[in-house]
Amino acid sequence: MILENVDVVSDISKEDFQENYFKKQKPLLIKNYASRWEAFDKWNFDFIKEKAGEQEVPLYDNKPADAKKSSDAPVTKMKMKDYIDTIKSKPSDLRIFFYIITDRLPELLKNFTYPDLGIKFFKRLPTLFFGGSEAHVLMHYDVDLGDFMHFHFEGKKRILLFDQKQSKFLYKVPLSVHTVYDIDYENPDYEKFPALKYATGIEIFMEHGDALFIPGAFWHFNRYLEPGFSMSLRALPNKPKVFVNMLYHVFVMRYTDKILRKLFKSEWVDYKQKWAYEKATEALEKHLSKKEKV
Repeated sequence: MILENVDVVSDISKEDFQENYFKKQKPLLIKNYASRWEAFDKWNFDFIKEKAGEQEVPLYDNKPADAKKSSDAPVTKMKMKDYIDTIKSKPSDLRIFFYIITDRLPELLKNFTYPDLGIKFFKRLPTLFFGGSEAHVLMHYDVDLGDFMHFHFEGKKRILLFDQKQSKFLYKVPLSVHTVYDIDYENPDYEKFPALKYATGIEIFMEHGDALFIPGAFWHFNRYLEPGFSMSLRALPNKPKVFVNMLYHVFVMRYTDKILRKLFKSEWVDYKQKWAYEKATEALEKHLSKKEKV
């Protein structure tokens, strides 16, 4: 992969952000942005344990979804306090996915302010994500295609971003928003996945309090380098073409895939993986052919 550095600032005006990042759909890392919140000192594991420790939470791991089960079925459940103690005490790939603050911990809504950067956030869905030191999230883009600000807390985190133009090199799986399951983005096997070598993206390392602007439909791979948690503030697509595409993703593509998965189980999953590999191979051959002509 060809990985470039993200633009990094310690502060930015609304006008600068809108002109140079939001309109251009360009990622931006704002270092220590959350420290300006009055309740910044509450964004840690101890506060989460105190307020939500008795809640039972669904947990996921790094393994691909089982074709015989629902793709969003958790591997186990645990009380929040026990989960936090587990990931702090030993290496773990267990993570919490899409913990909706409004429903599960509304008190936390008072502990941050929405960034004044000209983004109209969807205030129903501020969400938390947790992970142990071995947890990662499969390369994917979000089905709602919305722009979002991603804040990180506690341990360090590595993120890879790719725009949609790179899909042809990423082995995108049809009727889905993820790539093939067995790509290791920390140690890519270019013999098995040769097209991946030509994917151009951005590498980001986040620390406690950092904020990252991720434009809508950007591919992202998240790797927790240490136990930590993040919050995402989302915005709905505001361009008609993108909004229509979002409706297709949410109500047509996703449910078509669920139906086919239910009907054909592992056969459908295996077919999609094979299709993704064939399409990436075709894209690679075209790319190399163009380079030779030049």
